Amino acid sequence: MPSPLADRIRPQKIEDVVGQKHLLSDGKPLRRIIDSGKIPNMIFYGPSGTGKTTVARIIAESANMSLHKLNGTSASTDDIRRVIAETGTFDGCNGVLLYLDEIQYLNKKQQQSLLEYIENGKVTLIASTTENPYFSVFNAVISRSTVFEFKPVSAEDIAEALKRAYSILEQENECSVDIEEGVIEHISFSCGGDVRKAMNTAELSVLSGERQDRHITVGLESVKLLAQRSNMNYDRDGSQHYNILSALQKSIRGSDENAALHYLARLLEAGDLISAARRLLVIAAEDVGLAYPSAITTVKSCVDAALQLGMPEARIPLAEAVILMCTSPKSNSAICAIDEALNDVRHGDYGDIPAYLKDGHYSGAEKLGNAVGYKYPHNYVNHYVNQQYLPDKIKDKVYYRFGNNRQEQAALEYRKKIQSDGK
Repeated sequence: MPSPLADRIRPQKIEDVVGQKHLLSDGKPLRRIIDSGKIPNMIFYGPSGTGKTTVARIIAESANMSLHKLNGTSASTDDIRRVIAETGTFDGCNGVLLYLDEIQYLNKKQQQSLLEYIENGKVTLIASTTENPYFSVFNAVISRSTVFEFKPVSAEDIAEALKRAYSILEQENECSVDIEEGVIEHISFSCGGDVRKAMNTAELSVLSGERQDRHITVGLESVKLLAQRSNMNYDRDGSQHYNILSALQKSIRGSDENAALHYLARLLEAGDLISAARRLLVIAAEDVGLAYPSAITTVKSCVDAALQLGMPEARIPLAEAVILMCTSPKSNSAICAIDEALNDVRHGDYGDIPAYLKDGHYSGAEKLGNAVGYKYPHNYVNHYVNQQYLPDKIKDKVYYRFGNNRQEQAALEYRKKIQSDGK
């Protein structure tokens, strides 16, 4: 059975790699390292289909070292020991280069077994991972390596790779391939920056194309069926998931409804309705907060409606929630206040509760002095009386600071009034 097209046309030279110009163009950091011929320990991090494995293989195969290839999904501790055992032998006299694909699947013990050898240079590690290495790779391995981030390949670069792919498919099928207008553009934009997906779609489009004698027609409608959904890079347990949620929240915080709607759309298109709904509730409390206190009630109603409706209708109430919060005044006074209070509690910065605030609803409470001298605010003008509520140790502590918005400033004025009347 023939290998996939993406493997058959895999570049053999760095110059032929599609995308990653920020790393591989002349004068860029990774390109300089490759050209120097001195290979350090490296970790390539980024989405699938962006050239990590290709670049690692080119470097590994061009190095004058004993080359070993392992995959984290199947490698065992014994496999790693066999690689290490070659250090100091005749075969490994020029050093041992271990190319380790999907390193995130190795457990901590397996990763630790490499430490001594990648530190002293007897083993040089080139690893690749689709997950954020700062979450998935043992810290000691990261500290001994240089991390390079590979980014989704642009549609323009993928289009050039597709033209080469269709040319090779013509040669392999020994027939002409007629590509309808818009086919290459559609695949380029629908593959989500994944060259491998683009190559697979191109190969499928030829296999499913209309054949007549030695001629194959690749139609746009057929290609649209092969790539019905935008293949975004998204993993609910990975960094892309948190990056999109972060971008959504920061866009709403920054009052940019267009950006926020874009990131909401990415979550919904990936089928992640729950994460979108939960994050919108957080934003209502954290970022809109007391500047518009009823926002959380409205957002909760929108979320409840979305969860009851399901997709595709759920997009409508969630969009309403996003636009409402983007166009609302903002205040983070509540989260700042509770976080400061929590910080004091966690660091033991507190004292005993004043006796008159303690529970007095039991026999003997008065003998202990509990609840004695407590002033009941409802018995006073404006239901307010000046009274110390914090422990003596932190009696002057201020956690909440009124935000500079109409709602909180009105509350501040009311506070000043009742305090003045209560004197």
